[in-house]
Amino acid sequence: MQHAAIRVILEEHSAMSAMLRSISLLLADHRRRGSLPDFGVLRAMLFYVDEFPERLHHAKESELLFPLLRRRTTEGDEVLDRLDREHADGERAIRELEHELLGFEMMADTGQLCLRRDRFEQAMQRYIDFYLAHIAAEETEVLPLAQRVLTAEDWAGLDSAFCDNRDPLTGHEPDDNYRHVFKKILWALPPPLGIGSAVAHTGRPPGGR
Repeated sequence: MQHAAIRVILEEHSAMSAMLRSISLLLADHRRRGSLPDFGVLRAMLFYVDEFPERLHHAKESELLFPLLRRRTTEGDEVLDRLDREHADGERAIRELEHELLGFEMMADTGQLCLRRDRFEQAMQRYIDFYLAHIAAEETEVLPLAQRVLTAEDWAGLDSAFCDNRDPLTGHEPDDNYRHVFKKILWALPPPLGIGSAVAHTGRPPGGR
């Protein structure tokens, strides 16, 4: 039996993984063509990562799922401690990425272009590698443990909490306050996550400014 909380976690992992890989492909395509990416799209993507996976998804894992597991067993303490540290490290990594992206954008018309592009792309790849490894640990170690040791009461609370997540990249209608952000992201990403990848060819999403 797959609990609703696990379904939501896996869907959010899949959406985030697909978006991160799309960012990597987008950056590689622009580098090959010697063109600049749409900085507004990249800012929107990093804003999404900060607002949804980092602040919402990770918070519910660290504040709800992990404490329940620690209450039921000591078996996963080591990996849970590491994942909690990684959640905190992820927030710092996003700040680093946002700074490196700003440097890339602000210095794109100067002699520092190559340096700044390299720094941002390297920081982005470190984050992608870090996040994909983090997801793998949760899916191969934490979720199987949760299925073995958590009670029906535990799952009832977790299912309710995680089903409140409304991540637009998992198919939910975005809140009006975020609609413009996700419009920008979805136009930039290729199917099946997004609408198309016009940004890969024009440097700008359809209808973008």
